[in-house]
Amino acid sequence: MKKQTKVWLSLAIVLSLLSLASGCGNKEATDTNKDTNAGGNAAQKYSGPTGTVSGVVSFTGTPAAPKKIDTSADPVCGQKNPNLAVEDTVVKDGKLANVFVYVKDGQTADGKKLSDFTWDTPTTAVTLDQNGCHYRPHILGIQTNQKLNITNSDPTQHNIHWTPKVNPEWNQSQPNGAPPIEKSFARAEILVPVKCNQHPWMRAFIGVMKTPFFAVTAEDGSFTIKDLPAGKYTVVAWHEAPAPAGTEKTMEVTVPASGSGKADFSFGAAATTNLKPSLEIVPAIEVPIIGTRH
Repeated sequence: MKKQTKVWLSLAIVLSLLSLASGCGNKEATDTNKDTNAGGNAAQKYSGPTGTVSGVVSFTGTPAAPKKIDTSADPVCGQKNPNLAVEDTVVKDGKLANVFVYVKDGQTADGKKLSDFTWDTPTTAVTLDQNGCHYRPHILGIQTNQKLNITNSDPTQHNIHWTPKVNPEWNQSQPNGAPPIEKSFARAEILVPVKCNQHPWMRAFIGVMKTPFFAVTAEDGSFTIKDLPAGKYTVVAWHEAPAPAGTEKTMEVTVPASGSGKADFSFGAAATTNLKPSLEIVPAIEVPIIGTRH
């Protein structure tokens, strides 16, 4: 072997060894940084004292009369639900139903954030049913990766089409008698609009949360969020109607250990305090999208 060849071969071996050592050193540094970050911000399950947030959502003023829906395009809907009307503002005795209430952020009593903890994904699925040519429920909450069962209880075909901002869009028809469709959301999002391309009045909204700290107001406007770590939080109430009668309101709430924080909200034309724009709902052209079924 020539002397020059030996020199080049030796140099190549040295460079290879140096590169390998450098690579190992970088990997060790990267892993150390990873472990350090994980040690500082590692998510863990919460095991401290908890309480609840409860309240009532009222409607100030006189709500507009529910707009009756023309079902002539699909007589089956009118036969099953002859009094079909829109559900954007459902008020009974001055109380507002279908308001999505959730804990946005805040700190536990020992100064930690909710994001410092992990929350188990429920094993029980949430159901979105198409019944009476309406989505039932009209507003629902679900955790990330929790199963969502979509059913069709009507003697007609429906189409489920949601248009999220951070989750994938999805659009699929579901004939009457078809088996349930199972879906889930990987990312948190407030709120995901759902529509039916075949029945343009059908609307629903899905609040997707990383935590279980959310609720939807009942017919009497009441809600309760349970098992929330003791601390101080920003609680948000979202109502789909456009401002000033709806949109989003916030409130700071202190949750005592083994106690309950109070969060009463008010919507309506005369209730404009702490009003913030939330999710803008733009009427969509009701044309089935081809090629997006999964």
